[in-house]
Amino acid sequence: MPGMRERVEFAAAWLLLKTLGILPRRVARTVGAAISRILFSLLPQFRRVAEANLRLAFPEWPRAQRETVIRGMLRQAGWLVAEFAHLPKLNRENLERVIVLDGLENFQAAHARGKGVLFLTGHMSAWELAPYAHALREAPIHFIVRAVDNARVDALVERYRCGSGNTPIEKNEAARAVLRVMRANGVVGILADHNAARLEGVFVKFFGVPACTTAGLARFALHTGAAVVPVFVIWDDANRKYRLAYQPALTLLRTGDEAADVITNTQMFMDVIEAHVRQYPDQWLWIHRRWKERPADETSSIYDARPSATPALD
Repeated sequence: MPGMRERVEFAAAWLLLKTLGILPRRVARTVGAAISRILFSLLPQFRRVAEANLRLAFPEWPRAQRETVIRGMLRQAGWLVAEFAHLPKLNRENLERVIVLDGLENFQAAHARGKGVLFLTGHMSAWELAPYAHALREAPIHFIVRAVDNARVDALVERYRCGSGNTPIEKNEAARAVLRVMRANGVVGILADHNAARLEGVFVKFFGVPACTTAGLARFALHTGAAVVPVFVIWDDANRKYRLAYQPALTLLRTGDEAADVITNTQMFMDVIEAHVRQYPDQWLWIHRRWKERPADETSSIYDARPSATPALD
């Protein structure tokens, strides 16, 4: 019964966020990491995808090294949920106890151009902290999201995400909304590291393997002249805090051949994300089927539901 399932999903999400939000932050992160590990053990398809992705990205690594990265990823994923639950407690005064903004001058210089800013980012560490922290420190932004299928859960998640004033843009309605924000010299965040549908993306190399990647970021930037600023959340173990690292705005290639420029610049964006993942491999979300969509000349899938499929990638 769909109505009952939706109510159960909402109740579970609400209870999880409320419980973690009540717990002290350090305890909440410990509980979140434990939940992450339990779910991973109960859902073997996630392990198969993570191992397949790591074999594809780092074929030279021994199994022990891949296992270390997976354990780190699970810790980061659990912490993400805990940090999300604690978002309502963040304000401008206590923000730097949790996350420091590093390289903010790169954003400010890009924003001063007056044509809008597109944040190039990905599913790294506690990525939900990025727009929330930026809004508290600077000003609210817009970000592109795919709505959760359960409308009540989606509303709950949006309430947490937008507590610092940010505005979501539904993925299917992004084109006009992003252009409108850029005309107003606004800011839009785009998670560009996940698999894109064939009609929405272009194939570029990610870890040397063709990956269907959203073409929207390049098209928006080329059409509006907006600055593209890479921004990533990083867990800094030495300081026991997150860093929101703003890199200098990228220099886009413009030859007049729009189709070619979209591919070239999208490849540049993926190179930036790949370099970041290589530096912090245990902070990227390896359970996503990043290479799901395949070029037309490839008939087989990288991912296979059979347990025997993963070792074949060695």
